[in-house]
Amino acid sequence: MAAPDLPALVRSAQRGDRMAVQELLDLLTPYVGRLCGPIALQDGPDATQEALIVIFRTIGQLREPTALFGWARVIAVREAVRIARAGARSVADPLAEVPARGDPQLAADVRDVLERLSPAHRAVLVLRDLEGLDEHSVSALLGVPEPTVRTRLFRARRNFRKAWDR
Repeated sequence: MAAPDLPALVRSAQRGDRMAVQELLDLLTPYVGRLCGPIALQDGPDATQEALIVIFRTIGQLREPTALFGWARVIAVREAVRIARAGARSVADPLAEVPARGDPQLAADVRDVLERLSPAHRAVLVLRDLEGLDEHSVSALLGVPEPTVRTRLFRARRNFRKAWDR
């Protein structure tokens, strides 16, 4: 199967083409899920769904179709942090199985440690260490100054190490 022409696909979806919307949904769902899962933890599927709803409700506002994934990343991180904060106010559900590339126990241990961090710290860790974004990009995505990103990243890594060693 050939790779889709992303800009044409986005423009078609913006015009209301249901097939294009479905194809974009198929492209974006795994990406958004990878971003939301580590931030929102057990509420990751909910955050993914909420982010996708926002993305497709506002796709008409996307001016540059080639920027789809960056634009979706901003929405996904924002929704994941929002859902994680709301979830932190309620009783935590037991962790679901965590899909992992390697050892399932290691993935479960990492997820357990991530659960102990605040949503803001999880977001910084995911964006810097998993997505590989620089501090400027993380700053822009989270809407905080770069020194705040550095501080949060330092504290998140320190708290992760402390929790890991327990």
